[in-house]
Amino acid sequence: MKALLLAAGKGERLGAVTKMIPKPMVEISGKPILEHNILMLKNAGIKDIFINLHHLPEIITDYFGDGTKWGVNIDYKYEEDLLGTSGAVKSFSDILTDQFVVVYADNLFDSQLSLDPMIAIHNENQSDFTMGLCEVDDISLSGTVELTESNKVTKLVEKPQTNGIISGWVNAGIYFVEPIILKKIENGYSDFGYDVIPLLIEQNFNIYGYKMTKKVLYIDTPEQLEKTIND
Repeated sequence: MKALLLAAGKGERLGAVTKMIPKPMVEISGKPILEHNILMLKNAGIKDIFINLHHLPEIITDYFGDGTKWGVNIDYKYEEDLLGTSGAVKSFSDILTDQFVVVYADNLFDSQLSLDPMIAIHNENQSDFTMGLCEVDDISLSGTVELTESNKVTKLVEKPQTNGIISGWVNAGIYFVEPIILKKIENGYSDFGYDVIPLLIEQNFNIYGYKMTKKVLYIDTPEQLEKTIND
């Protein structure tokens, strides 16, 4: 199986931090976030890895090279203009011809996270698109989902407006995807949360959620970064 790590974003909400380095290269526990995620994929037996680049790309390529040091194979694609989460995936259509995994490279996943249960759920349900979900205290900062009892996704609302702080299950930024989905993504800029996933739900594709037991850490703001480092 191939993996695509999305690492092109500018991470502007982190302010001065990402003026010097790409957001996925912020260090947590002595390693860049991107390195933790590469190790997660390697531990799951996924070694063919593609990374999209835009902001300060040489910092990522100089650090990881072809991936040999980590026992994986890494190839890169530079985006002249940012394509968004799903637009970036569309640009790899010639490579992603079988079932593949997409990971938001600036979210910190536990490197020991087992992806086998998520793959099993994807295959057992003959899912076209399976989203990893994590439970958070405040759903207003992420894409929150509505699910059936069998965890089929019936609705996704990106960063919902809420009256007060509400906890719930949100998009963790990891997907198992069947290549048929690529046909539903337009060329150019598009976003999974705002454009593609709602379209797939509307057109009755099999979209499932997998409730992850390990926490996913987000560092979208300086406050979140400080809390993550302290934790």
